[in-house]
Amino acid sequence: MTTPKLEEIQQVTQIFKMLSDPTRLKILLSLQEGERNVTSIAEQVHMEQSAVSHQLKLLKDNRIVKSERQGKTILYSLDDKHVVDILQKTFEHIHHR
Repeated sequence: MTTPKLEEIQQVTQIFKMLSDPTRLKILLSLQEGERNVTSIAEQVHMEQSAVSHQLKLLKDNRIVKSERQGKTILYSLDDKHVVDILQKTFEHIHHR
């Protein structure tokens, strides 16, 4: 692996900041099961919809989740398989002894 550029290091740091928040991590784990609307996510993670919406915006701004409008509903999902890979590898790491 070549030495990353400073900009790349900053981007990686920002992604780990997003993943390091327990609330955002619960939202991402919820989305591993498939796309969901804000109401469904809020119910699953036991939070107010406004709080979930705020966290989803941060995750979307950092390209960790994406959204798609279907009529009046906005459905959220993980941005790509890389997000799933990061989560899976991290959990594998904590279970490895």
